[in-house]
Amino acid sequence: IESRSLKLNKELFDLNEIISNIVEDYKTIIIKDNHSVKLYFKPSNYTLFVQADKERIAGVISNLLSNAIKFTKKGEIFVSIRKENSNSINPYAIVTVKDNGEGIDPEILPKIFSKFVTKSYEGLGLGMYISKNIVEAHEGKIWTENKNDNKNGNRGAIFYFTLPLSKGMGTSNNNIDK
Repeated sequence: IESRSLKLNKELFDLNEIISNIVEDYKTIIIKDNHSVKLYFKPSNYTLFVQADKERIAGVISNLLSNAIKFTKKGEIFVSIRKENSNSINPYAIVTVKDNGEGIDPEILPKIFSKFVTKSYEGLGLGMYISKNIVEAHEGKIWTENKNDNKNGNRGAIFYFTLPLSKGMGTSNNNIDK
């Protein structure tokens, strides 16, 4: 990553499918480890094909879910994906991972995607840095924010990342949301 020579083994795949599989794997982990967390996935109305390194994108999604579970002792995590058409020439998929855990410490929020940034006693604080580099190597973007709705007691973090869709892809799939 440091030398900017990250090798990508790109292939064409449906982002809905890979996220669905990862979410199902994490649901099994949550049950096995007896976490008090519910995990939900809302796929897109579209089949969203990307030309990307499947293993590395799976790693980004796994990192986001692992962190959401780690910082949500009890509550819900929502994963969603949608096609964004604001620039019809270059449509992209936007993946969202939202939890109602403790949120990101305001001290580390501005530097969350830097190396060795963590308030946890688990891990080195490299996951977000690596995820950012993987997403950017795919010409995508990644960002985060805290949910701060103190009136209703809603806390937690929201992570977003985008990936460009393959040309001519992102076709309607009415069976997905039914």
